[in-house]
Amino acid sequence: MANHRRSLLRLLAAAIALAGMANAARAQDLQPADLMRLLAVHKSARATFVERKYIALLDKPVDSSGELSFTAPDRLEKRTLSPRPESLVLEGDRLAIDTGTRKMVISLRAHPEAAAFVESIRGTLAGDLGTLEKFYALELSGSAERWKLQLVPRLPEMLKIVSRIRFEGSQSAVSRMVFEQADGDRAEMLVTPVVVR
Repeated sequence: MANHRRSLLRLLAAAIALAGMANAARAQDLQPADLMRLLAVHKSARATFVERKYIALLDKPVDSSGELSFTAPDRLEKRTLSPRPESLVLEGDRLAIDTGTRKMVISLRAHPEAAAFVESIRGTLAGDLGTLEKFYALELSGSAERWKLQLVPRLPEMLKIVSRIRFEGSQSAVSRMVFEQADGDRAEMLVTPVVVR
């Protein structure tokens, strides 16, 4: 179940990356409220990702790649294509997981710490800085051209799973995410928007 929570956290955090692909920032000195407005504008997006996981029990990092899609207000899909197909689909409070050999559906209501994470992501996508600050301590640095946002969970239940999430980007596009887990494992994801013609 801990692996599913970690997958859920990475999936939900990817929503922030997808949400940041719409408009350019107007000001040089980016404030949290400005960034949240930019992230909230996006109603749907597609992107490719390359993820590298550093797991203490393994000698080498684990690499994967695939596609992300987001449709406001609450549908997010992460399709891993390599090294093996896997699908995670979040819709409302349901997370559907398909590993190719096993399918399951998890209700977020049964996992309050994950539900709190979901609500904070939805607050971000809605441009609700107050909701985000309710669940995270935020630290934003840099300018609109090159910014870094760090989120540290406020809830002890969330801190047992993830210690910090970092986003990097330019203007409204998130290009890199780093998920630091409480157990010392880490995942880094590079995100590239897909232009729909």
